[in-house]
Amino acid sequence: MKNFKKYVLEYLLILIVILLTITGFWNIYFGVDSNPNLYHHLHVITNFIWLLLLLYQLTLIEKKKYLIHRKIGLSILFIGPLLVATIALLSVHSAYKGLTSGQGDFLIVQNVMVTIEIGFLIVLAFIFKKQRKLHGAFLLSTAIVFLGIALFFTLISFVPQFKIEGPETFYRFETAGVTGRYVCLFIGLLFFMKDRKNGWPLLLAGSFHSLNELIKKLLDEYNQIQPLTEVVGSLNQLMTFLGSFTVLLILLTLTANSKKETSG
Repeated sequence: MKNFKKYVLEYLLILIVILLTITGFWNIYFGVDSNPNLYHHLHVITNFIWLLLLLYQLTLIEKKKYLIHRKIGLSILFIGPLLVATIALLSVHSAYKGLTSGQGDFLIVQNVMVTIEIGFLIVLAFIFKKQRKLHGAFLLSTAIVFLGIALFFTLISFVPQFKIEGPETFYRFETAGVTGRYVCLFIGLLFFMKDRKNGWPLLLAGSFHSLNELIKKLLDEYNQIQPLTEVVGSLNQLMTFLGSFTVLLILLTLTANSKKETSG
């Protein structure tokens, strides 16, 4: 029980993200105009596999079952690239859909950057695998990135103050985005204050959505949102999936040679 209290914040984070992921995807599957497709199915499945893997690994750490934890952790060599590949695939599909509809893709920057950022965090987790606490912090930090996205869609789907009810309420997209960014920053800061030596990856991840918004504003200022959408939307979806999977798999494999592990 004492060891469980040590990881209460970590458990809460993962469970909250799982709950928000359910509510975030709710309208896509059960809403009035629900129309889920293969891209959504793949994204939902890989997201939940990843989050449940984080939860299971945390449980093993809490119970000090380090040998099983390391064995299960090897699955990240496959699940990590699969997760990033499905995010990349959905990003290309979203951009393509925006181009063909003529409405553009208002999430293009977030989609592209989140794909890169999740891959970046997973690679860093493997690079620092000898430092157990830092390794865990990098993996857990991916949950904060997902939290920002899930919270955004939950707010615009279920909270009256954030629901889009016509052109005059489009500003609520920005309000929901700002709320999500502040929440992510706060949670990242909370983990950093808990452990300043090993909690900084969560603060870094908590700042990603704010960074992405700055990049979006910069691209918008130079009229580069549409060109970016065109580039991403024109990518071959199968090659994007296979390419992103292969690149991350190679990077993770290159870091998986060392067997020695320390407590960090």
